[in-house]
Amino acid sequence: MSAFGNILLGGIFHAAVLFLVAAGLQLVFGVQKIVNLACGSFYALGAYFGITFVTLALKAGMPQWTLLPLLLVAGAVMAVVGPPIERILRTVYDRDESFQLLLTFAMVLMFQDIIRFLWGANPTSLDNVQLVYGKIVAGDFIVPVYNLLVIAAAIGAAALIGLFLQRTNYGRLLRATAENRTMAEALGVNVRGIYAAVFTLGTLLGTVGGALVVPTAAASLDMAVEVVIEAFAVVVIGGLGSMAGALAGSLLVGLIRAGSLVFYPEFEILAIYLIVIGVLLLKPSGLFGKPAA
Repeated sequence: MSAFGNILLGGIFHAAVLFLVAAGLQLVFGVQKIVNLACGSFYALGAYFGITFVTLALKAGMPQWTLLPLLLVAGAVMAVVGPPIERILRTVYDRDESFQLLLTFAMVLMFQDIIRFLWGANPTSLDNVQLVYGKIVAGDFIVPVYNLLVIAAAIGAAALIGLFLQRTNYGRLLRATAENRTMAEALGVNVRGIYAAVFTLGTLLGTVGGALVVPTAAASLDMAVEVVIEAFAVVVIGGLGSMAGALAGSLLVGLIRAGSLVFYPEFEILAIYLIVIGVLLLKPSGLFGKPAA
């Protein structure tokens, strides 16, 4: 029973971080119709800068219990890369999807070199500093309190995104722009401003997700590509453009990954691909996606 609890909470923790990245990807696609491969690079930037920011803050005398707030601040600060990237993407908004994919993939390669230049090629970590919050132990069941805090933060983020999109005037403008950009522009909506805001929010979710994961895993050059693969598996399973799908897909991928790592690590990625293939065969639009008209 304790082994099941460890797998369950490990999977939910991974799903919580993955949801933030996938939610950013869903937002950008839903409004701007851009399949943003660079979301993985934002995740990696948040991770590396989170390590640097926390290390400097602790050396400056900040108490260790401020770890989580420091990581949130580090992720928020790195969201500044969003607006300039969005301005570059404006050149391909009305072009074929292949141009968008090539441009965002080029950004992945560019950011990988930037990270290598600033932080080097070797993995770096925070050395289990998340244990400052303690851990819950019940027999063989062990879970760091930090993991629970991250799960709670992701749940809070999901609730806030839902409230923002459904209950605020700006959220309604976002949904109107996603539904019909031409009509929204004709009614006086500042579509360029909305695009910039949405892309920055998507970037923020990615950088915060990267920052939150570093106390439990090392930051490496490969993490950008790895999270892109998982994020796309999430949106394929849940449905492209669906926030509910991002949540369900993240949970499914996180739990499959956690279970595979315990019982048969070699099956980890293959299991996710098999689920993706099954969804594509049975329901190509995803579990919560809308079929193409």
